[in-house]
Parts: sequence; structure tokens; C-alpha cells
Amino acid sequence: MPDLLIELFSEEIPARMQAKAAADLQKLVTDGLVDAGLTYAGAGAFSTPRRLALSVEGLSAESPDTREERKGPKVGAPDGAIDGFCRGAGVSRDSLEARDTGKGEVYFAVIEKKGRGASEIIAEVLENAIRNFPWPKSMRWGSGALKWVRPLHSIICILSDEAGAEVVPISVDDIRSGNTTHGHRFMAPDEFSVTSFEDYEAKLKRANVVLRSDERADMIWSEASNQAFAAGLELVEDKGLLAEVSGLVEWPVVLMGTIADDFLSLPPEVLTASMREHQKFFSVKDKTGQVVRFVTVANRETKDQGMTILAGNQKVLFARLSDAKFFWENDLRVAKTGGQEWLDSLANVTFHNKLGTVAELVDRMASLSAEIAPMVDADPKEAAEAAKFAKADLSSEMIYEFPDLQGLMGRYYAKEAGKTDAVALAAQEHYSPLGPSDDVPSASVSVAVALAEKIDKLTGFWAIDEKPTGSKDPFALRRAALGVIRLVLENGLTIKLSDLKVKDDLLSFFHDRLKVYLKDEGVSHDAIDASLAMPGNDDLLLLVNRAKALAAFLKTDDGTNLIQGFKRANNILSQAEEKDGVEYSFGADVKFAETDEEKTLFAALDAADSKIVPAMAAEDFATAMSAMADLRAPIDAFFDAVQINAESEVLRRNRLNMLHRIRTICLSVADLRKLEG
Repeated sequence: MPDLLIELFSEEIPARMQAKAAADLQKLVTDGLVDAGLTYAGAGAFSTPRRLALSVEGLSAESPDTREERKGPKVGAPDGAIDGFCRGAGVSRDSLEARDTGKGEVYFAVIEKKGRGASEIIAEVLENAIRNFPWPKSMRWGSGALKWVRPLHSIICILSDEAGAEVVPISVDDIRSGNTTHGHRFMAPDEFSVTSFEDYEAKLKRANVVLRSDERADMIWSEASNQAFAAGLELVEDKGLLAEVSGLVEWPVVLMGTIADDFLSLPPEVLTASMREHQKFFSVKDKTGQVVRFVTVANRETKDQGMTILAGNQKVLFARLSDAKFFWENDLRVAKTGGQEWLDSLANVTFHNKLGTVAELVDRMASLSAEIAPMVDADPKEAAEAAKFAKADLSSEMIYEFPDLQGLMGRYYAKEAGKTDAVALAAQEHYSPLGPSDDVPSASVSVAVALAEKIDKLTGFWAIDEKPTGSKDPFALRRAALGVIRLVLENGLTIKLSDLKVKDDLLSFFHDRLKVYLKDEGVSHDAIDASLAMPGNDDLLLLVNRAKALAAFLKTDDGTNLIQGFKRANNILSQAEEKDGVEYSFGADVKFAETDEEKTLFAALDAADSKIVPAMAAEDFATAMSAMADLRAPIDAFFDAVQINAESEVLRRNRLNMLHRIRTICLSVADLRKLEG
């Protein structure tokens, strides 16, 4: 079975587009081959700045012959209907067969297709993939009609097996397929031919091109880390930058340079942001955490070991960091006067046209932070002050240049403004957590302001009816709700959301996000529903503790069997109450117990009550569940020994009241009626 190699060689592809483009090429080609009747054993796609490549292994040599019978209109149907059927089936009217189906004669078309060779199918599929490639942006060049992300120069398309390799002929505009490509633009630009994927990858490497992006990334990280270690320093991890830089070079050459002393007084985050955003440099820090050097990745080796490249980069970096230093010094001037200039300017920034300015948002946050503070053991005045200053850095020059530093720069400016450590930390942490893996603030003032920021956003957008719909969530309200959930749960906070102006429809939104959160922790949806149906479901910590205890209980044999006993009791009782038109809740009396099993169940219910009531008052759900589990055996024995619908009306009524007591005790822990199975 032959193997297929495809390469699309062009001018530089933007790094951010390469991974998706490689995946798109693989999907378009392999889906097209399979749809045409070919099979394959495996496929892999690769990208460099100048090429997309695809290797398909174990491809079938041809598609199979096919025969399809398609039922058409009845004999005697209008000519238009018959002709339309023929066009759709791709057959002539003379070839139709009339068959008796028992309900009259019907035309059938027999469609036979001969198999086609792999080469013919590949050419058709690849041309379609190239002409319809889903680039986010594309361009035309020359006189051709083809659109590609950058000018496309050549196409490799070869089939290879034990007998050798053959070019699959394909022509896209004036570009004809072949078996040749080029190496590194500067270090090995000459053309060379290839015969297979293994030959292609090996010859590329000899021509100073590393085909695999993960291999380029490993080379960059390993060499940069080694150079930093040799200097007694540490490379700052940045996976996003590493992925981007590995898409900028075909032959990575790592160079480490120094940062001028003029800029070492800048916060390390500013140095990192400036170098990352403007130069795509990695940061290197010393043992104190100060950024003191940088790493750049060149795309070629030079006779002077990169010294000229490094000198040019350092010159450009000096200009960039001079700008950053200018912003920093101007911002420090404002911060040292208390930052009031920034706070005043927030009145000129619109938060949302229906929710007012950022200054009005800050006022609401300050009020809500003071309200939340006692619930999280924070000082209300300090929490309000922190909320007032939290957004100040949005007006700073540094954040105008580097928006990703908002919050973090607020911490620096708060310290310069003479604020307490708690206020400064809250300025940095009040946005957190931003995602499911982001750290959750634990300092009390930070927690108060972070909760206020998210709850104000949610209640505000709910009030103006700007809620998430489907996959659309332009104001990141799902993220805000998850942030509130994580702040409450991971800090063990007892907070009633209804006390913070969270109304029922917004509370339901919190519950929906909580279900997603707990599902990831292995809590079943019906255990959550059974807990949601209980009072106090606006207390997220109480709700989660109940749901987790119930989920753990349901995983035990006693839990599973008790639920069955409860459901049996509930079903019998519900049917009797509906039939009799009364509620059997007047109290069962042990003096009417006839059997030992009845008497044992009375004692067990008394014992369970004595444990469950105080446990629930103390929100000790594990103890309550354990006490409920003790009812399993006596309930099973009761049902085995006793007939509920006894002939004696006194006995029947007493036993139904007993079932009511079982239901009441079990439902005091969770609404077990919501459980499945």
C-alpha cells in the first residue's frame, strides 16, 4: 500500500495560523480521500514558517467498484419527475428498470461505478483542498485566481511504495506538482528532490529546516534554559511565547543578551511584557526574581555566532524599554500624589452605556465590598478603600501600553500611593480567578473586592437583560459566576447570595455553573438536583457540602439500597394518599406494631432522628447520611415481613404513617425523589 507526501511551499505563514492550517490540511485531504473510497493507516500534518506538509501512510491503491440501487418514482409518473430522478442518479432514462413492488410498478436505477486509482483521486482532492482552504486571511498575487495566505511557490505530491515514487500530477493555476522543494531561505536555499516522507524530513534537516514544531520548541527551550543556567540565572517559563517563536523560525538559533542597567529598576513584569509583546524575547531572571537578561531566537547561524544579530536586538530593545521607563516614571508621579488624577479620569470612561461609567462601577464595588467584608473577616473600611483604588491603574500610561498588566500595576501604584499591603494586593487580585486553573485569592480584603467586582457585574447585566445566550457570552458572565463559586468554595465561605441582591433567575444561573463545576469533580447531576431542591440553596458552600456528602453516600451499598427502600415507601405512600384523599402524617404509634420488624423500625427511626436533627443543624451532612444509612436494614426487614395494606384499617393507617415518617426523615437530608434509578 503506497504512502502519500504533500508539501505546500510558500512565503512565510503567520505563526498564529500554522497549527490550525496543518490540522485543516490533514482534515480536508483525509476526509476527501475517505469520501472517495480510499482507506489509510495513519496521517500526520506538520508546519514551518514556509511550508505545510502532510504524510498519509498505508493508503489503498484504488477505490473499490460500487453498485447502488436507487428507488425512483412510479411507472407512469410525470416526465418531469422521472427526468429529475435520472439527473440525480446520473443515469439515462433508458437504463431504468421497472419492478413490481406489490404496490404497483416502480422505476429503479442501478448505479455502477468503477473504482479509480489513488493518483486520480488524490489530484482531485488536493486541488479542491488548496482552492478552498479556510485561511483566516488570504491574498492573490500575480495574474492567477488562487488565494493563499502568502504567495504559494510549489507543491510536492508524491506516492511512494517499494517500487519507488511517482509524482501525482496536479496543476493549480500555473503551479504544477513535483517532487522538489527548498531548504532554509538563507542557509540552504537550493532545490532538492525527495522520494518519501522519511527522505523529505531527513533532507530538510540537512538543509537546516526542522519540520516538526514541537521539536523546534524543545530545541529552543532546552538551549535557552542551558544558557541561563550556565550564567547562574533562570529562564522565565512562557508556553504561549514558545509556541509562537517556534513558528517564526525553521532553524532556531538561541542567543542571550543583556539588559542595560538603565532599566533594571523597572518592575520585572514590565520588562517581561515589553520584551514579549514588542520583540518576542524570553525573560531571564536572577535569584531575587529581577529580570536581568533576555533570550532571542534567530532563524540562522552566522559567522560571528550571532553577535551582530544580538547587537541589533539590544539596540531596538533599548528604545522599547526607554518608552516603558518613561511610562513608569510618569505613573509613579501620579501614584505618589495618591492617584486621584486617575480616579477622577474614570468618570470619563464608559463601563457600559446602560450601567454607567467606570467611576460609578467603582462606587458600587466599594459599597458592596464593605457589605461583604464582615462575611469574609475583612475590615469594611479597608475593603471599601481597596475597591475604590482597584481600577485606578486603568488610567495609567503603562496599562494603556500593556493592558495585560492591569491589576498587577495597580499593586505597585497602591504601594507608591501609601496604601496598606492588603489594599495593594486587592488591586492586583480583584480580577481573579479569571479561569478554572487561575489561582484564587485568599487574603480577606482581596476576596471581598473580587466577590464585589463579579457580583456587581452579574447583577448589573442581569438587570439590563444582557444574559449569555447559547455559546455567546460577550461580557464573560459565565466566567464571573465560576469566579464567585471558586472564591466561596475554596475559601470555605458561608455567604447567602440572596442577601447580595442575587435574585432567583440569577441564582439559577449560578446553579447551572455549579453543576458544571461539580460534574468535573465527579458529583452526579441528580445528586446536585437533590441538594438544590432543599432550603438554603443560595448558600453555595452548604449546597456543595450536601451534594458531595450525598454523592459519596450513593456510592455505598447501604446508600444504593436505602434509596430503593425510600422510593418504595414513597411510592406506596403517595398512591395511598392519592387514593384516600388524605395525608398520612399524623404520627405512627408503636403500640399498634404487630411484628418485631415493625418494632425494630420504630426504634431505628427514633435513633436516626436523634442523630440526623443535630447533624443537619450543624451542617454535618456526612453524619446525617451515615445515620440515614443505618435505616437500610430495618426498612428492608419491615417490607419483607409486613403487608402495608392490611385488612385492619388501624394497622394500615399506622403503617402508612410509618412510611410518612421514613419519607420525612430521608427528605430532611436531601430530596431523594430527584435521584435516578
